[in-house]
Amino acid sequence: MTTLSTRKDSKPMSESEQTTAPAENHKPKRRRRKPRRRQSNWDLRQFQVTPVAGKWRFHDFDLPLPLMRAIHALGFEYCTPIQAEALDHTLLGGDIVGKAQTGTGKTAAFLISILAYFLEEERPNGQKPGAPRALVVAPTRELALQIEKDAKALARFTDLKVASVVGGMDYQKQREALEGKLDILVATPGRLLDFHQKRDVDLTQVEVLVLDEADRMLSMGFIPDVKRIIRHTPKKEERQTFLFSATFTEDILQLASQWTHEPAHVEIAVTVDNAADIDQRVYMVGDAEKQRLLVKLLQQESFDRVMVFGNRRDLVRKLDDLLRKAGIDVAMLSGDVPQNQRIETLEKFRAGEIQVLVATDVAGRGIHIEDVSHVINYTLPEDPEDYVHRIGRTGRAGAKGVSISFVGEEDAFSLPEIERYIDDKLPCEHPPEGLL
Repeated sequence: MTTLSTRKDSKPMSESEQTTAPAENHKPKRRRRKPRRRQSNWDLRQFQVTPVAGKWRFHDFDLPLPLMRAIHALGFEYCTPIQAEALDHTLLGGDIVGKAQTGTGKTAAFLISILAYFLEEERPNGQKPGAPRALVVAPTRELALQIEKDAKALARFTDLKVASVVGGMDYQKQREALEGKLDILVATPGRLLDFHQKRDVDLTQVEVLVLDEADRMLSMGFIPDVKRIIRHTPKKEERQTFLFSATFTEDILQLASQWTHEPAHVEIAVTVDNAADIDQRVYMVGDAEKQRLLVKLLQQESFDRVMVFGNRRDLVRKLDDLLRKAGIDVAMLSGDVPQNQRIETLEKFRAGEIQVLVATDVAGRGIHIEDVSHVINYTLPEDPEDYVHRIGRTGRAGAKGVSISFVGEEDAFSLPEIERYIDDKLPCEHPPEGLL
């Protein structure tokens, strides 16, 4: 991580440094403007953050005042490693290929860069309705809607416009949200192509393109759609491109080379460094005993907000039915649940109206739910990386969390792979007395 104590020039970057691309960067130079900001009595003196060696503050990037006000309102003080590394490059107008898992702050990293650029630069002449200046493409509806929510929170003290187009929601309502001049559009690939084909979205004026969770888009078969989308945007030399992925496979790196121009590579390792905040437990149990263990565990333990993960949709349905019959306040989140119901379920879970959320890995990434006290892996994931994403739902923002994994006969082969992936030995034990 770039730090205050090790950076060659430890002074905050000047405005000219932030907005002038390096000589070798062929993207058009950004035009200077008076920052677009709403009148307010707020000033930076109301946002005091003590300099700490080894950490970057948002103050150190000389960001526009309305953006700093939003950062302050959200309670951010120091940058996460991915934010510090990314902003050091993206505020200069360069492309970036970033390796970072969910929960590292990568969403705020690219949104802050986009908003800072738009607040400091002139809006282009002749911008068309439905023609976004920034396009963020995400693999799932839930992640896209979360990014839209985060973008609106960061843009709350500006007049910048944010909208989303995702599948499973009312087309006409989304179309109406695109009317007028649009700054940031967050989209899933299929629905974006629908809008583009009907000429409700124009991608020719995209100045910043963000491809989030590129590895998931690859595994979910979205890459052909993403390629079609990118072909309708300006050439890579004429736009700024951010690509984020939790893994850097050969396929991802090849796609990154096709879609980005002279990018900086930033890697924040996929780890469970937050394990200090997560009590990881592994219960050795027979497959036939898992249902009884889950019910008794949820009935006897004092759990505030719990996520239970299963590998398949049919298993999630079965667990949802089991817990309902046991009198446990539960809801289900999987691809089988209609989109509007999934959104409603997530909001109720966030608000504490639902105690237990049973989910497939569709909820394992990109969903920001605070105060999850426990994560239970009813079955171990087939992909070791998903173990990291699952347990990362708890122990966030310095809070303590608990992860409990049920390991039966079918899970025995997955455990060594997970341990190799996280480079740690998980403590295996029998369930506490009275739970079986």
